[in-house]
Amino acid sequence: LEYFVMMSKMLVAFVFTCLLYVGSAQQSTVSALFAFGDSILDTGNNNLLATLTKVNFFPYGRDLGGLPTGRFGNGRVFSDMIAEGLGLKNLLPAYRNPALSSNDLVTGVCFASGGSGLDSITARIQGVIWVQDQVRDFQNYITRLNGVVGSQEKTNEIISNAVYLISAGNNDIAITYFTTVTRRLQYTLPAYTDLLVTWTRDLIKSLYDMGARKFAVMGTLPLGCLPGARSSIANLFKVCEVFSNQAAAMFNQKLSVELDNLGATFPGAKFMYVDMYNPLMGLINNPQASGFVDAADGCCCTPTSIMPCLDASSYVFWDIAHPTQKSYQTITPNIIQDIKAKLA
Repeated sequence: LEYFVMMSKMLVAFVFTCLLYVGSAQQSTVSALFAFGDSILDTGNNNLLATLTKVNFFPYGRDLGGLPTGRFGNGRVFSDMIAEGLGLKNLLPAYRNPALSSNDLVTGVCFASGGSGLDSITARIQGVIWVQDQVRDFQNYITRLNGVVGSQEKTNEIISNAVYLISAGNNDIAITYFTTVTRRLQYTLPAYTDLLVTWTRDLIKSLYDMGARKFAVMGTLPLGCLPGARSSIANLFKVCEVFSNQAAAMFNQKLSVELDNLGATFPGAKFMYVDMYNPLMGLINNPQASGFVDAADGCCCTPTSIMPCLDASSYVFWDIAHPTQKSYQTITPNIIQDIKAKLA
């Protein structure tokens, strides 16, 4: 009898172990995270560029152990938090960081460049890395990854099961279209936002042709509500600037529709639209509900506040254009769940 009891316990333990293994295997369907686009995702790729669009100096990184890593914020940025939420790592390293380790290549890196966009003019006027040049960096990455993992089969497995996080369009609208005349002379706003969607599709195709299959594509922030847009001399009451928000909403709506239809164009791929506009507007319209005090000003480095505030967690925005670490922490949990549900 004791023998049968012992065998029964062993069988139960074996079945339980198998179920745990199957469950973990089902959950571990994202191999890596790759980030492309602009400063919302950049983790330090601009540090060695000859550009003013970089932040590898104090007080940036003040709440990341006091380290100015080149992240556009007081601490971790959106790409870091998505990487953590997917169970990959807490910090997504910049691909152009000379100290990048081979071990970091396997679970993903960041190719994004602060100030960049879909429009080549956007990157050129700031001297940063255009998204198509980021794709070339990704091609170089694949060669390096193959050397690390030792087989093309393993490389292909990582590439096809990774999530590709894209944030582009913010600078194209806010800088290239509204603050320079080149594109406004060529295109109406509806025509330009159509062009941005076309360029997004081109970017996706470039990555798809290299094996990418899981795409999380971000819409723009509410550009008219950024502290930089509110700080003009004429804007005495610091209200949100209407035209920039309308442009952002126009692009976001078109992008969302495009992503819904891309499955037929790219067989085997999955797409999801990441709404950044409405979650941030929720914080801006009702900051107190999430523990914020100020949603109109930046904690740091704005025309009215050169020195940083004492507590960035009370601010929705860190500087003239970028949310604080706490803002990202507030909006990312729902986005991570969506990514897991739709892409993992």
